Amino acid sequence: MQYLLPVIMGVLFGFISRLTLLRTDFRQYPTYPQGRIIHLSFGFIAAFIGAVAIPAVLESDWTAVTFLGLAATQFRDVRKMERETLEKIDEDELVKRGTPFIEGMAQAFESRNYLVMFTGLVTSLFSVYSIWLGIVSGIVMLFIVRKNMASNVLLTIAQISEGKIHFDGPTLYVDTIVIKNVGLEESRKVIMEKAVGVIVTPNNENSIVTLSHLGQRQAILHQVATVLGAYLDSGEPAFVPLAKRDLEDGRIALFIMPREKDFEQIQTVIEHVPILDNAVRMPRKADKGK
Repeated sequence: MQYLLPVIMGVLFGFISRLTLLRTDFRQYPTYPQGRIIHLSFGFIAAFIGAVAIPAVLESDWTAVTFLGLAATQFRDVRKMERETLEKIDEDELVKRGTPFIEGMAQAFESRNYLVMFTGLVTSLFSVYSIWLGIVSGIVMLFIVRKNMASNVLLTIAQISEGKIHFDGPTLYVDTIVIKNVGLEESRKVIMEKAVGVIVTPNNENSIVTLSHLGQRQAILHQVATVLGAYLDSGEPAFVPLAKRDLEDGRIALFIMPREKDFEQIQTVIEHVPILDNAVRMPRKADKGK
């Protein structure tokens, strides 16, 4: 019974940290309430496993400690579950997320369970010595967890400006960057009326390589379509949003068909698109001399 209060403290702060990390935003994922119940249940299990680890070590109950390894296996299954679910959902999206975006979301769900488990472990550890020390450590861990929620966004690596939509015959351009051919005159008229062009200018060499990643470009298009809607339906290839790259300077031209033609809104959405972990490249860090 001497470890009951430290375990309760660990579970409590661990579960609160999962509540802090769980958001159903404009993407409506995880769904409410079913998806949230699943993730909160996993969060409670993670917090409990982390909280009991310290008492188990202090009592030399090494069998209980092996549950940490078992938990890691279960949380990898969470990642697999999220990946498969999002891939199924993506099949019916008009503007798809793309595999890299899905993988990044699945990684986030897995890593957050580890954070919850670590929060429970740290809180439980300090609570063994002093309940007040445990409360302080739990609050500190909540701040650390909260900071982990913030990811880098496109605004930190590039500048967003409006591009001019125009045609040269059937060829569609955004400024000087070729997007695609549009054969039907009627489709060209709709594009000139509804479409918005955007130029994403990278800040440095690292940004150029990151923005060249097809998954990062698809994530931008998906986020704009999700927030501002898309003037699009199935079987309308002329209106499908596209992102093309200028091979000379690395600029990215975006052709999008939002429901509202308001560039300020579009700019704000694009600036806050998350930078995908698997799209980040840092060629400037390489020792090119070797």
